[in-house]
Amino acid sequence: MEPREKRLVFPFSAIVGQEKAKLALLAVAVNPLIGGVLLKGDKGTGKSTLVRALANVLPEIEVVADCSFNCNPVNPLEMCDSCYERYERGESLLVTKRRMRVVDLPLSVTIDRLVGTIDVERFLKEGKKALQPGILAEANRGVLYIDEVNLLDDYIADSLLDAAAMGWNTIEREGISFRHPARFILVGSMNPEEGELRPQILDRFGLCVEVSAPMNPEDRIEIVKRVEEFHEDPISFYKKFESEEKKLMERIVKAKEILSKVEISDDLLKLLAETVINLGIKTNRAEITTIKTAKAIAALNGRRRVSLEDLEKAMELALPHRLRDRPFQKPPQMRPPKPKDDKEHNHDHKHDHKHEHEKEERSGSARSQGIGNLEQNFRSSEAKIPRIESRNFDGSEFTGYRSSRDVSITVVNFPKGIPVSYLPPKDEIRDVDFYNSTIWAVLNGKKPPIKLDLNDVRVRVRKAKAPTLWVLLLDSSGSMAVQKRISIAKGIAEKLVENGYIKKSKMALIVAKGNQAEIFVPPTKNYWEVLEKIESVPTGGRTPLSSALYNLLLLAKRERMKDRSVKVRAFLITDGKANVPLSGKRIKEEITELAKALRKRGIELNIYDTNGRGINPGISYLPVLKEVANAKVYRA
Repeated sequence: MEPREKRLVFPFSAIVGQEKAKLALLAVAVNPLIGGVLLKGDKGTGKSTLVRALANVLPEIEVVADCSFNCNPVNPLEMCDSCYERYERGESLLVTKRRMRVVDLPLSVTIDRLVGTIDVERFLKEGKKALQPGILAEANRGVLYIDEVNLLDDYIADSLLDAAAMGWNTIEREGISFRHPARFILVGSMNPEEGELRPQILDRFGLCVEVSAPMNPEDRIEIVKRVEEFHEDPISFYKKFESEEKKLMERIVKAKEILSKVEISDDLLKLLAETVINLGIKTNRAEITTIKTAKAIAALNGRRRVSLEDLEKAMELALPHRLRDRPFQKPPQMRPPKPKDDKEHNHDHKHDHKHEHEKEERSGSARSQGIGNLEQNFRSSEAKIPRIESRNFDGSEFTGYRSSRDVSITVVNFPKGIPVSYLPPKDEIRDVDFYNSTIWAVLNGKKPPIKLDLNDVRVRVRKAKAPTLWVLLLDSSGSMAVQKRISIAKGIAEKLVENGYIKKSKMALIVAKGNQAEIFVPPTKNYWEVLEKIESVPTGGRTPLSSALYNLLLLAKRERMKDRSVKVRAFLITDGKANVPLSGKRIKEEITELAKALRKRGIELNIYDTNGRGINPGISYLPVLKEVANAKVYRA
C-alpha cells in the first residue's frame, strides 16, 4: 500500500446510510464522463468523509512514469504536448501504475497554483522557460474535490469551468504556451445555508445529491459507535472493513470493463426524452448524463442491459438540480414509485442477455405508472417567485436591477485575481512575481545562482472582482398597505434577491416600520434566509425613513472596516413618505444630510417608487434623495 493511502481516512464501506451519495460517487468512478457529483447538506452530515473515503476504493490506472500530468500511455488524445511529441517520434513511454487520487482544492488557491506557473528554479539552473504544474495537473485522471464549492472565488471558478468543459488546461505565461489534459472527476460539497451555487457551476456537476443525517435512533447510534471505534484504533478498524473495501474496488474495476458493452433499449430512451421534455428541462446534458449514469449503475450490478429501475435511480441523481428555470425554484423531493410487480426489478445477475431483454420489454409497460408518477412528483412542489413588472419614469419596461456581474478592481501585491502586470513593491511583499523578479536581476548584471534583493523584486498587479454588498431597504409602514403597495414592494425585493444571487453579491435587509428601522438580515449569502424574511415582514405603523438610511450608513461602515474594497449598493423600496425624525431636526433636513453622507461615501442608491399613478397625498422625500444622493428612481 502506498504511503499516501495510510492517512487516517474513514473506510467507504463503513459509512452508515447515505446510499444515494455512495451510488453517485461509485457511478462517476466507473464513468468520469458523467461529469462529477455535488453533495449538498447541512454541516456534520458526512459529505467530506464520503469523498475522502472514496480514495480507498478507487482502482489503479496506467500513467506515463516520467510525466507530471498522469498522461494515458495508450491514448494519444489524453497526452500532454510533451508526451504526444515523444509518442509521435516513436519513443517508448515508460509506464507505471498509480492509484487514482483525490486532490483537494483549497478555497484560498491562487490562479497560478490552480493552472500552473513558471518553474523559476529550472529557469535559473538551465536558462530555459519551463512549467511548474498546478492542481489541475495533479487531478488529471483523478478526483478534484472542492469543499464549500459555493464559496469559491469567481475567477478561480471560471478557470476551473473552462478546464472541466474542454478537458484541457492551457497555460499562457511569459512566452510559454503549454497544454495538458485535465480530465478529472469534479466532486463538490456545500452547505446551502452559506450561500447558493452559481448556475454555471451547478450545471457542470452531472449528479446532485441531498445529504442529510439519518433520523432513526439505530443508525445514529451505529454512527457514533463506528466513529469512536475508528478514533480509538484506526488500524484495527481498517482491517475490519478491508475485505469490503477490496470488494468495492473489484466491483468498480469489473464495471469499468463491461461499461462499453452495456446497452439501453429504445423504449427507455424514448421514455427518458419524453419525461425530460415534459419537465421543461432545456439542457441536453440532462439526457446524456442520465443515460451515462444508468449504464454505470447497471455495470456496477454486473449487468449489460439497463433496466427501468436503473433509469429511475439515474434520474433521481441527474435531474433535480436541472429542474429550475430560474434561481430559488426549489427542486422537488423525488420519490420514485414502486412498481406493482416487484419481480420486474429483481434481476438475477446470472441471467443471460436474452432473458434480460425480455424483462426490459416488460418493464416498458410500467411507463405510465412508473416514470409518469415520477414526473408528477417532480412538478408537485415547484416554488414560484412572483414576477413584478415595473417601469422606469420614461415608461420603458424595467425587469430588475441591471449591471455587469463583475465590478473589477486593480490590486497590487495581493494574491487574488488574474495577473496582468508587475511593479516594484512599496510596502510589505506578499505576491512576488518570481519570473519577472529574476529577469530584473539578470538585467541588473547578476549571474546564477541568483539571490534576489529588494531592487530586483517585482510584485504582481492583478485584476480582481470587487466584493459587493446589496442592501435592501423595505418600507413596510402603514401607508404601504394602501393599494397593495407592500405586495408590489415584496415582489420587487424578491426579484432583487434573485439578481443578487446571479451576481453572487452579499445581501442584507433593513425594514423601516414603527419608530425605528431594524436590520432584519445582516450581510449574508444565504439568499433563502433573505427571501423568507421578506415574506414574513409585517405591515403597519409609522415610517422611519431617516432611521433606515442611518442604518444603511452604519452597515456600510462596518463592512468596509472588514474590506475597504467593498462596493455598497442600496435598493430603497418605498412610497417616499416619512413621519419619524431620527433626532430633533426636521425630517427634510435629516434626509438631506443623510443623502449627502450616502453620496460622499460612494453608496449607490436605487429607489423603487411604489406610488400608483394619480394623486398621492402626503409629502414624498424621493425628489430630495434623487437630487442630493444622485439616486436612480424607478416607478413600480
